[in-house]
Amino acid sequence: MTSVTSRRQAATSASASRHRDSRLDNAKFLLIVLVVIGHAIEPIRGTLVADAVYMWIYSFHMPAFIVISGYLSKSFDASPRRVEKLVLGVAVPYLVFWGLHVVLALLLHRQVPDSPLEPAWTLWFLVALFVWRLSVPVWQRLRWPLATAVGVSLAAAFVELENVLGLGRLLSLLPFFVLGLLMRPEHLDLLHRRWVRVLAVLTVAASAVVAVPAARYLEFEWFFWRSSLVDRDIDPLGVGLLLRLGCMLAALALTAALLALAPRRTTVFTGLGAYTLYVYLGHSPVLRIAEHFGWYELADGAVGVGVNAVLGVALALLLCLPWVRVALRPLVEPDASWVLRRDRLAARRADAERSRS
Repeated sequence: MTSVTSRRQAATSASASRHRDSRLDNAKFLLIVLVVIGHAIEPIRGTLVADAVYMWIYSFHMPAFIVISGYLSKSFDASPRRVEKLVLGVAVPYLVFWGLHVVLALLLHRQVPDSPLEPAWTLWFLVALFVWRLSVPVWQRLRWPLATAVGVSLAAAFVELENVLGLGRLLSLLPFFVLGLLMRPEHLDLLHRRWVRVLAVLTVAASAVVAVPAARYLEFEWFFWRSSLVDRDIDPLGVGLLLRLGCMLAALALTAALLALAPRRTTVFTGLGAYTLYVYLGHSPVLRIAEHFGWYELADGAVGVGVNAVLGVALALLLCLPWVRVALRPLVEPDASWVLRRDRLAARRADAERSRS
């Protein structure tokens, strides 16, 4: 019986591996590296090089990540099993790391979030992902889901939402999640045509060039997707709205370019795309500690951009190592089944037993 079970588990694992999309895993790892690099160079903004690199990364890295998240959320049907997985895999780690950020802020004498309803630094994404996934059945039932999501995003630009649940970003970036929901495998296949890939290279190159003057004349806040248009020194219904739409289109173009250029084959980094949550949650405390102890006084300016970018890549790779994941698992994937109702927990165990028999 044991050998039969082992063979079934191995077959299930192999089947899951075959059904993973290598290009998405490759893209996810590239994007999480850009997340770490962006946060690693954030404290040394102020030079043209640092500002241009930072603005280029922020112009698309989270929208692209959100498109992929939407694409991978198609199967969410709000069933009890899916909701439980969402609670245990997203909500519980959020609370764990929110508490960790509070402790770290107290130790490092930084501003402490007022309550768990105020996401600490990078944790806004977990709140947004939780809400977006709960809303999947709604978007799948609407006749014009993308147009509706864009309308919600633009409407959010005219309301001061503060930082409660990260609502500014949650609503502003909603169209990218809905776009991912609407995408199908054949859409991804279109991106790998030769002429599209050539256009993608030109798009990335052009965006890198444009980032230099953009860093001089545009506020970074445009690419944080969190602030209202009404409290800025700009006409919200004129230039403000056009800039918001321009940022959306730029993010969409660079997201398409990234997916077009992401390798379709299995690479040395493909497997690491499954551990992006470890990198996303694990890198921010490290960077906070490094900043507190004066690292950025040693590595700033143009040289600092290169050094911190390299170290950002190294940190992302480090957080993917098996022994690091084992150490972080109680925080990133805590055993929180005790928060579930006992009848639901028993049903889950019964389903697991039936699947193994």
